[in-house]
Amino acid sequence: MKIDLSIEPKDIIAILSDFIKTYIQNSGSNGVVIGLSGGIDSAVTSVICRNTLGKNRTKCFFLPDNVTPKLDILHVNELIKKFNLNFKEKNIDNQIKDIDKILFERYNNKTLGNIKSRIRMLILYEYANMTNNIVCGTSNKSELLIGYFTKYGDGGVDINLIGDLYKSQIIELAKYLKIPQEIINKSPTAGLLKNQFDEKELKITYNKLDMILAGLENKIDIKTISKITKIKISEIKRIEKMIVNSQHKRRFPLIPKIGLRTPGLDWRIPVQIG
Repeated sequence: MKIDLSIEPKDIIAILSDFIKTYIQNSGSNGVVIGLSGGIDSAVTSVICRNTLGKNRTKCFFLPDNVTPKLDILHVNELIKKFNLNFKEKNIDNQIKDIDKILFERYNNKTLGNIKSRIRMLILYEYANMTNNIVCGTSNKSELLIGYFTKYGDGGVDINLIGDLYKSQIIELAKYLKIPQEIINKSPTAGLLKNQFDEKELKITYNKLDMILAGLENKIDIKTISKITKIKISEIKRIEKMIVNSQHKRRFPLIPKIGLRTPGLDWRIPVQIG
């Protein structure tokens, strides 16, 4: 038995392209708004949307602050030039300072990161609302399953194009799309705090994380996952606990059931058909 994360990039991109075209058509929207960060996830999302919808219907926003890594700034500019992206930039330092003035409590680093993410969400949605666009998220499956995103921040989107692809699979798409190799090789970071790196915070590499998550997805028992991956059972259980503890981030807010069909629970008529 083995855990297989291989994909056929051409087929995956065809599925994603068809999805975004169908959703835009059925929603009556003009196009998509995407938060571009200089990382691999937003790069893949932006290029697929750009190739599918065209430059004028794919709006990319770079919203840096005073701790945004210089490498991310360099990579954003490289992506814009190579793929001819429709691009806007706005520094959010002043917005962060304004928020600080009205808070009841002094924030810690974790809360500051969430504030930044939610400010960016607000800006993306303001533009999307004013121009009849939808906000397209850039979180991958690895992040979503363990809750490594900000609720109502980067998790506040209309659609999430790459949300069913693990980080390691995003890398395969990036190679196929010819995303610059230095972006593919770069240590993943949310870029919200100084010296912040995903794998350092998560205390596990994405390669190992994806193997664990894929094993759990396929309902392989923990002992077998450990045997296949050579990862300690205690580590697999830690990741499983992260999935459980973060499930509130992936759900509609809980509502006590009173009526025949309840929003977010068993009222299942789709908003978009097709």
